[in-house]
Parts: sequence; C-alpha cells; structure tokens
Amino acid sequence: MMNCRGFRATALAVAAATTLGACAQQADFNEVGRQMSIMLQNSHFARLPFNKLSEDFLGSYLRDLDFGRVYFTQEDVDRFEAEYGDRLHRMLLEQDSMRAATDIYETFVERVTTRVKDAQRMLEEEEFDFSGEEEVMRSRKNAPWPENEAEARMIWRKQIKEALLSERLRREMVAKIAKEQGKEDPLKDEADPREKIALRYERFLHSVSDVDEADIAAYFLSAVAQTFDPHTDYLSYREMERFKDSMRNQLVGIGALLQAEEDGATKIMGIVVNGPADRQGQLHLNDRIVGVDSLNTGRPEDMVDIMFMKIDKVVDLIRGKVDTSVRLKVEPAGAPAGEFDYVVIERGKVELKDEQASAELIERKGPDGDPMRLGVIVLPSFYADFDKGETRCSADVEVLLRRLMKEKIDGLVLDLRNNGGGALEEVRLMTGFFTRRQPVVQVKNTIGQIQVKGTEARRPIYDGPMVVLTDKSSASASEILAGALQDLNRAVVVGESSTFGKGTVQQPMDIGRQLPFFAARNRAGTLKVTIQKFYRPSGSSTQNRGVVPDILIPSLSDALEIGESYLDHALDHDIIRPAPDFEPLDRTDLFIAELRDRSSGRVRESKDFSYVIEDVTEAKARLRANRVSLNIDERRRELRKAEEKEDRRNEEMRQRFAKLAESDSREMSFFKLSLDEAEAGDPLREVDPADQSDEYMRRAKNKTEELDDTPDWPSGLDPVKREGLMILGDLVDITRTARMAGLLKQPEIR
Repeated sequence: MMNCRGFRATALAVAAATTLGACAQQADFNEVGRQMSIMLQNSHFARLPFNKLSEDFLGSYLRDLDFGRVYFTQEDVDRFEAEYGDRLHRMLLEQDSMRAATDIYETFVERVTTRVKDAQRMLEEEEFDFSGEEEVMRSRKNAPWPENEAEARMIWRKQIKEALLSERLRREMVAKIAKEQGKEDPLKDEADPREKIALRYERFLHSVSDVDEADIAAYFLSAVAQTFDPHTDYLSYREMERFKDSMRNQLVGIGALLQAEEDGATKIMGIVVNGPADRQGQLHLNDRIVGVDSLNTGRPEDMVDIMFMKIDKVVDLIRGKVDTSVRLKVEPAGAPAGEFDYVVIERGKVELKDEQASAELIERKGPDGDPMRLGVIVLPSFYADFDKGETRCSADVEVLLRRLMKEKIDGLVLDLRNNGGGALEEVRLMTGFFTRRQPVVQVKNTIGQIQVKGTEARRPIYDGPMVVLTDKSSASASEILAGALQDLNRAVVVGESSTFGKGTVQQPMDIGRQLPFFAARNRAGTLKVTIQKFYRPSGSSTQNRGVVPDILIPSLSDALEIGESYLDHALDHDIIRPAPDFEPLDRTDLFIAELRDRSSGRVRESKDFSYVIEDVTEAKARLRANRVSLNIDERRRELRKAEEKEDRRNEEMRQRFAKLAESDSREMSFFKLSLDEAEAGDPLREVDPADQSDEYMRRAKNKTEELDDTPDWPSGLDPVKREGLMILGDLVDITRTARMAGLLKQPEIR
C-alpha cells in the first residue's frame, strides 16, 4: 500500500531504461476499461454510483484534452453528449468504450490540425494590428466552449495574436537589457518570431497526432478514473515504470536531462555527474539529439528520426537493459547546421542524488553570544523502492539525523517544502525518530473501519527543539508527518497558509491480473485507486484543508489556485474521534505565542516579505481581471512599470544583501552533509553558502539567464528558510531559559 504523489507524470526528465519488447503485444483496452470499471466500483473509497457518472466521465475527458477550450466547439460537445453523455458507463462495462474514446480523440486531432493550419496561415499572411483595444482572456478554464467553428477561429486568432505580441515584447526586453549591460543580444540568431511560434504549434500538432491505441486508452481511462477523485488514476505500463523509478530515486539509463525544443529536436539540458553519459564524455550540454538507434546496430534503417517526437517517447527509445548500448545522432552545440556526430553510450544505473535526503549544519551566535548549532534536513519526497526495498527515505533520514546528533545540534529544521509525498510507511517510521510511542495517522476504509498506525521505537532519536517548514506543495505523506508532529506538540510548523490538502491513500492494482489468461496482461496498465482516507492523531482529516502552520509566512502562492480544494471531484474534509492512546505533549512547552510575536515583528520589518505581500495583491488583481491587452503600447507600459519596479528592488536588495552577507560571514558558518558523507563518517565540510553550483548534475543555462541581475539570497538562505532558522533559534533560546529557570519538564520516555 502506498500514498502516492498525486500528480500524473507528463514527461520523464532523465533518460531511463527498462525492458520494452520491440514487438510487444498490445492489450485489449476495451477489456481493460471493463475491468478497471469493475475495480473502481468495488474498491474506491467513495462508492460512487457508477451508472450516474457518464456525463462526468465525458466532461473529464474533454477537459483533459482541451483545458483552454479553444479546440472543441459547442457543436462538438453537443454531439459527444448526445452520443455518449449517458452511455459511457455502459460502454465501459460492455467492452465498447474505445469506440467513444477514439472518436473524441480523432475529433480533437482534427480540430488541432485545423487550428495549427490556421495559425500557420495567419503567421505567414496576416499583418496584425496591435494598436486597437482588443483583449484576450488570461485563462479560459471556466469560459464557455466556442459556439461553432466561426467563433472558435475568432478566439484562436486572438490567441495567435497574443503569442506573437508576447514573443515580440520578450525579444525587445531581452535586447534592451543586453544593451544596457553591454552584452550581446542572446536572441539575435533566433528564428523570426512568426517562425518560432509556427514551430511551437507544429510541435504540439505532432505531439497530439503521434499516438497509438495505448496512448488514447491512457488519456481516456485516466479521465474516467480521475472522475472518482483527483488522485485515482490509470497508469499505462510505461507510466507505471516511470512512477517506480521516481519512487526508488534510481534509474537505468544514460544520465541526461532532456528537453523538447520548439524546432523539433531534443536538447541536452543536464548531465548527471559520473553518470554513463558523463563517463563516456562525448555528449555535452546544449547538444541536440535528432535520432536514436536503440539497439546500436549501426544500420541506417535502425536510426529512428525523433524530430517533433514527444519527450516520453524519445525516452522510451533510449531505454534498454543495463550494460547495453544506445547510439544517438547528435547535432553538437554550436556546430554548423547539418553537422552531426554519432555517440554510443553504454546504459547503466543512475542515482538521482539531488532527489535524496540531505542535511546541513549552521553554526551561529546565539543571543547570549554562545554558539548555537542548528541542523537542517531537506527531504524532497518520501521515496522508497517498493520492489526490492533497497532504497528508503526513512533509513536515509536516520543516517543524517544520527550524524547531526553526533555534531551536538541544539535545534533541527525539517524542510518539507515542495515535498509531494510518497510512501505512507516511511512517515510512520520517520515520526518515531522524534517522538515516543504515539499514534501517527488514522486510516479509514470505505466501510468506516479505522486503523491506527503509530510509531514503534520506544525512544526518539532526537527530542530537542524542532521546526517543520511547509508550503502549498507539501502534500500527502508530508502532511501526515507535519500534522502528527503538530498534533503531538512535538514541533512548531512554519510555512504558507496551508499545505496542499491531499488526505487520501492510493493503492496500485494490476489490471492485467483480471484479464483472461491468454491476454496481453503485462501491457494492461495499473489502476491507482483511492481506497482510504487518512486522519491526524487528533481526528481531523488533512483532506482539502491541509495542515495550517502554527506560524504563517507570507507567500506568492497565496494568490494562486494551488491545493486540493481547487481540484475537480476532490473528496470532502471531515473529522473522526481522536486516536486511542493519543497523548500530546504540553503545548505550552513550544512557546507558540512568543515565537509568533517575535516572527511577526521580523516579518513586518522585512523588505523581502513586504515585496511578497505587494506581489500577492497585484497577482490577485490580475487573476480577478482575467484579461490580457493586445495593445502593444499598453503592454509596453506594463512591462516598463514592472521593469522599473524590479530595478528599484534589485538596487535595494544588492545594498541590503551585501550587508547581510557580511553579517552572516561574521556570525555563521555553514557545513554541508550529503548522505554519502554521513554514511562514510567523513568530517563536516564547510562550504561557501553563496556557491549555488550543483554537485550532482551539470546543467545548461538558458540563453537569457545571464542577463538576470536579480541578486542571489545571501548565504543561500531564501526568506522562508532564514525566518525558519530564526524561529528555531528563538525556540532554542527560550527553551534554554525556561529549563534553567526550572519551568520546563524534562522529556518523559515511555
């Protein structure tokens, strides 16, 4: 059982490897749809009435295909509703659903083809007038469908016009900044804006056209599954393999970060240090792959042209087994057009070390002048290898935590920002590192049975002052850990207004096991279905509401629609009784009121947070207006105003950051601690906190990145992390004082 990350993978960034037969038998997706429908009815937590969901199935499919409502027309939607609106549930159970799925998808391809041809014609022939008062909607998510093709073309024309205007203004801005900085315009050799946008749409057309039955089935069955709730999903065979790779933090491949380019090629944006490509040495950053010979036969007919191919299919071609080779046709960076090299790389295991848990120790002067040692553990996800059990984040965090304990830390920050969750069992184990035996999470199944999962360790590894950092992207397993530590009054939770709000448990079910014996079972895919809801030890669900921090930090995310409550078909929040044996520590020992007062004072005085609050106000106004002007003078005024504001801020920040960096260098020392170093027992490595170089992957820079003169955060501490450390320092200081005064009980081990 697992608590999955909840977001469907749309592209695999690192070229990985697994076994894919060149002539694998295709599954019968009508039968797959039938079996998935039965499994949903029997297993989903909500027990929704399947026979009343046809219109929702259709709506989800149309929304997923055409989120911006610019391709389908109301006439198309009316036809789909008439033919399938009240029948999709029966078609699924009667093994006839692929007829509807394919009809709708083929119509989508026709509409995209029409729109792209219109775009190419307009970009070639029309002279757009940007002096009028036209506007376009910033988001069409809630807009009505275009009534007919004529209205669709009017809307589409504005979309193309806005794309062209934005590209023109982008180039103007880049050229202006480059000139002011005495640098060469990095975009001077780029294709004409009209050509660039035409290529962008051509790539999109290829991506929607280059599909097979398995792709269409994946789109459709995923839409059906997500109608039950946002995290119930259908994963094709290939998607399930990618999910497993992401959970184990290890891939088998060439160790290259890939990016689709608008002109059709696939660009090398990163190379894993000491990975197969790095060791081979011929592949370089910004090289462009245009062909792949998966078996390295060397025969010209086996070199597959990957121009305009979807990135996930490029990755699949690069896949293979360990110790086998792949041959790439590469256009070297900076080489003349038409010049190619052929690069042969032996596939191997690639550890994604930048996705592992890591730690650092920051030594600073306390209020009384005595040194204070603060540990920080960053956990990007709750990863675990479900197949072999060789990789577990709880084991990694334990190694780091024990090493920090040896370094005699006075306080600990656990950073769960941007942690989308993962394995539920890892949360239970990890909570026990910080508490005595206590309930961690309550899990309720579809018939109302409640199971309490608690810690097992009799003694915590670390029982000192602790802060947990969260944000809107902290989801699922992150919310269980933060919520449990908050309920148990074990840690102070600091962060954005709430976490994501995903309070459901998913279990992967192999659909192939339900198919007839001689069917292509291994290609049937997996149903990841919500089977339970989880609740905090106090009884409150994290569903929809998330975990509200003890101390709030202003964030730009507060202006955005981020979180479970904004997702379609999200389950409701509810409360059950507190867990048996739930015995929280004394909340007064966390000194929340005093910590909050101190933090509020710093936030009020902070220029960085004042900028955030100003940006939130402006972003909310823009989102409410939901309009973008197509008048070039108005847009230039908007850009000029934004540029002037940014220049003022940057100048202020440069002066302030210089003083802050100088102060940090006097008062703080920074030590990095990787998992490898902690396991080897290496001495702490003092680092320059301003050095932002990546130790695990060399990355290509965007052409315009070097023009960005926004100063880096002093000492590598963004405002939230800095404030989190300040709050932890306050907690350490107040706890010391209270203990010396005899006002704080010693922790009781049970």
